[in-house]
Parts: sequence; C-alpha cells; structure tokens
Amino acid sequence: MDEQLNFDMPWYSLEWFYPSTFNNFTWESSLVLWGLVIIPLFIILRWIFKYSLNQKLPIALTKSQVSSNPTNLIRLFPDILLAIIFALLVIALARPQKTNQKVIQFTEGIDIMLTIDISQSMQIEDFKPNRLEAAKEVANNFIDGRFQDRIGMVIFSGDAYSLSPLTTDYELLKSYIEDINFEMIENRGTAIGSAIAVSTNRMRESDSNSKVLILLSDGDNTAGNIDPITAAKLAAAYGIKIYTIAIGKEGKVPFGKDFFGRPRMVENTMDETTLREIAKIGEGDFFRVSDNQALERVFGLIDQYEKAEIKETRYKDTTDFYRYYLMWAACFFLLWLFLKSTFISNVLQD
Repeated sequence: MDEQLNFDMPWYSLEWFYPSTFNNFTWESSLVLWGLVIIPLFIILRWIFKYSLNQKLPIALTKSQVSSNPTNLIRLFPDILLAIIFALLVIALARPQKTNQKVIQFTEGIDIMLTIDISQSMQIEDFKPNRLEAAKEVANNFIDGRFQDRIGMVIFSGDAYSLSPLTTDYELLKSYIEDINFEMIENRGTAIGSAIAVSTNRMRESDSNSKVLILLSDGDNTAGNIDPITAAKLAAAYGIKIYTIAIGKEGKVPFGKDFFGRPRMVENTMDETTLREIAKIGEGDFFRVSDNQALERVFGLIDQYEKAEIKETRYKDTTDFYRYYLMWAACFFLLWLFLKSTFISNVLQD
C-alpha cells in the first residue's frame, strides 16, 4: 500500500479500520494487541455463564411449535457490541502511531584535486583502450564513491590547465571528464611541476581540514617552468597531501598501428624517482600500476584512506491516533447502554 497514506481523515471515517491503515501504523505497546485474541474467549465464557444461570421452565411443546427464527440472533447484538468495544479499547491501549523520520547526513568534507596527465604518451595501449581512457573511467568511479567532498580537476601536458574548480556538483565534473581529449592542450611534453603548482593554487585558499592531490602521470617531467620537487614543497606548505600514481609499463608497449594494421611497439621509460619523492614530500603514497585492474585498486585504496566520517542527525515526528479509537469505543458504549437500558433489552432477550 502507498506509504503516503492520508491520515487526515475525520475520526468517524471508516478508513481507520482499513487493513492498509493498520499496516502503516507503528505500535507503542504492540504486546497489548494480543488482547484481541482473548476477547472472543471472554464472550463465549459469558454466554456459557449466562445460559447456566438462566431460569429454565419445563414446558411441553409440540414439534410443530418448536421452530428456529433468524430474528433470534438479534439477542446476540449487545454481546457483539461489547466485543467491539473491548477490541477498540485494546487497539487504543496499544497506541497506534505514525512516525515520520528525517535523516540528515553531513561530513566536514575533504578537498580533492585530480591532476591527470593528457600528454601524447597517454595514448599508449598497454591499458585498455588506452591509458587516458582507463584513467577517466577510474576517476568517474572514484567520484561516485564520494559524499559531500569537493573535487576539482587539473589536466596537463606541456602546460597545466585547471579544468574544474573544487565542486560538489559531481555530474558536472563527470561531464568534464568525459570531454577530456589529447587536443585540449597544444604544447607537447609533460609539465608535472606546473600541474602541481596549478592544483596548489586551486586549493591554497581552502579552509578544509583535509586537502588531497592525486597526481597521475606516465612520464618524466619534460616541460613547464617550475621544478616538480619545488612545486611539491609548495603544496606541502599549504597542508596538501599528495598521492602519485605512475601509470604504464616500461619497455616495449603497443602504440597505434603500423602500415599493415599490426600493433606498433615503442620503447617506454618512466621517472619513478621523481614521483616517489613528490609523494614523500606530500606525506602521501606512491603507486605503480601496469594494468586497468591495478589502477582501479589504487583508486580504491585512496578512496578508503581519505574517507571523512559521516555524521547523522535524525529527527522523529510521532503522531498518536489512539484517541480516534477511543471515540469509536465511546459511541459503541453509548449504543450498548441504550440497548441495555430500554425495552429493547427485553425484546432482545425474550
């Protein structure tokens, strides 16, 4: 039944007795409802007791004079009313309620800057379909796992470019990630120092208790106007924690197709030393990944490391409805008194 059942109907509405209404109640004293089982036993015992005390006169009647009349069942009406009254009192004592609960979740929040290399070497296909597309996929999954954290993005090749400021608009951020391509920055090369500097500039005025930079690159620092180690020290001075991820295999790796459509193999090298030193300065961790699964695991680890505590505030609004059943019980009780206090009582018993 619909959870949004209307409980604003008047007390005399028959909807108070619909099964759907009872299904939407919570009960303050649900054990009291077992009293409904006792009521039929009480009525049966009362009939037995009344029958045993009634005066019986020996009267001889012919078989034709003894007949069953459906109107005789009317005499049971007061007892049925009494059973209904007791049932209504039991329901009222069980305290039917409707509780609306509101939960507000909040965290102190973490500022996270994703800094991703889009240099030409990110087209190498040792990851499927290539390094950049693999990085974009895990970045999207990482964003899906965050709650109320501000996330921004910097991309870099020969220059560094702030793609998105820190934001909690995750859908907008994911749309930016979808549009990342190798033509977004004209200058070729890998400006790791510049990328760290731009990321630091985006977070330096943040008042968050936790600021994190995730740097993902597959090459040596070959461009830019700032040394990566100097940039890392600057970031650390602003309290930014740095994780570095070296993506790709060393040695022969597939890069495009040759004239005959076969994978073209190129030699790939990587400066792990610089990335390790950057992570050390930033008091973070260095990771080396060589396939899609390893990259996913690394982002999963970072996601666990940088989880803020989620706090909850719960509000409860409880409304009691026992008084409506007491009103119904009072009406049936007045009707029962009327039947017991007038000539109708004799009619029902004779």
